[in-house]
Amino acid sequence: MTIRTAMVLAAGLGKRMRPLTATRPKPLVPVAGKPLIDHALDRLRAAGVARAVINVHYLADALEAHLAIRGHGLEIVLSDERAMLLETGGGVTKALPLIDDERFLIVNSDNLWIDGPVRAIDLLDAQWDEDAMDALLLLVPIARANCYGGVGDFRLDPLGRLARPATGKMAPFVFTGVQLVSRRLFADAPEGAFSMNLLWDRAIAAGRAFGAVHEGLWFDVGTPLAVAKSEAMILESA
Repeated sequence: MTIRTAMVLAAGLGKRMRPLTATRPKPLVPVAGKPLIDHALDRLRAAGVARAVINVHYLADALEAHLAIRGHGLEIVLSDERAMLLETGGGVTKALPLIDDERFLIVNSDNLWIDGPVRAIDLLDAQWDEDAMDALLLLVPIARANCYGGVGDFRLDPLGRLARPATGKMAPFVFTGVQLVSRRLFADAPEGAFSMNLLWDRAIAAGRAFGAVHEGLWFDVGTPLAVAKSEAMILESA
């Protein structure tokens, strides 16, 4: 079954990206010729996604104007967080009334990926198991996490289930900012601001959080220096 809807997270403050975000929201920072959010929306459209629910907070008017001018061939619905920034989990929970589907994508607007032999979204769709999964996260091996400076996010067991690394240990996989989830993941979710980590950890404990390994390129475009490095690597890969 085709994935119809994506929730695009675009409300963050982009503090690490300053000064580029002093006068524009991070999703509008240009990388390789177009704003970050355009890269994400173009990938969604190419994979057959028809509808994008996008949350806005920081410099929301600028982002809203951009989306109105360039529709990306998608139905765009805004989830307004101007009154209060709700973080990742809170932002999706607030937007749930705007999402009709039982399963849907969640995409961070400030990540950048290039599809490999199989589209990343098609990979998630193909590996989704409705009976076994509440969340399926797109991961990249830490050795292929371009411009990334962290210690990784997850381990995978032989069945593809997510696990957290031991305290103080590196993890072999990095979360790319793309995931396919069931509405079940948000059952009894708290109100207000909270991170998706809360829901992931609950799903991990229940054995219902899984990972799929991205086959293409991925870039952690979190700082101005990373923008320049990413652009150089994208040009080289082309």
